[in-house]
Amino acid sequence: MLNELDCRGLACPSPVIQTKELIEKENPGTVQVMVDNEAARQNVSRFMESRNFQVSAELEGSDFRVLGTRDSCAIMERPLNERPESDQKKIMVMVATDRMGRGDDELGTKLMVNFLKTLKEMGEELWRLVLVNSGVKLTIDGTQALADLKDLEKNGLHILVCGTCLDHFNLLDKKQVGETTNMLDIVTAMQVADKVINI
Repeated sequence: MLNELDCRGLACPSPVIQTKELIEKENPGTVQVMVDNEAARQNVSRFMESRNFQVSAELEGSDFRVLGTRDSCAIMERPLNERPESDQKKIMVMVATDRMGRGDDELGTKLMVNFLKTLKEMGEELWRLVLVNSGVKLTIDGTQALADLKDLEKNGLHILVCGTCLDHFNLLDKKQVGETTNMLDIVTAMQVADKVINI
């Protein structure tokens, strides 16, 4: 049986929350979700994939039809935001700006680049890097921080980039690093983390 959701016109994270509620309540083999923006398409697709669905998405006019199917015997994988079994402390760093501090913007940009270069010194305790608001501007070509972010990701750091923020700044198709995410993932990650550092 096909379970359908029409999430067009809904702001983040409503499409993901409605998809999550449907999957948890109905445990369907097939889910179809209509959304009206690229950030929602990515977020709903990624959420369904985390629940062991095979996902495809088709553009229909200006909307997206996201279809997820799974074998009824499929084993649920651990969600992205669930704490791994480990005694290792988990630190989440949330960056809400593309520069550090107030005053001189050029200095603030240099400080942010230096901060991101130095993040690796946190070692394995650094669990998530979340970029929101103008922090998402660090993920596009031409920024001094992009190479450092790519290096952090290559070395295993999970970088979450707010899809609503990317959409607001018209940067959704310009993001070069990290995974487009939504507020549900961000809030849940905050709950799972042992410590959250806000920049």
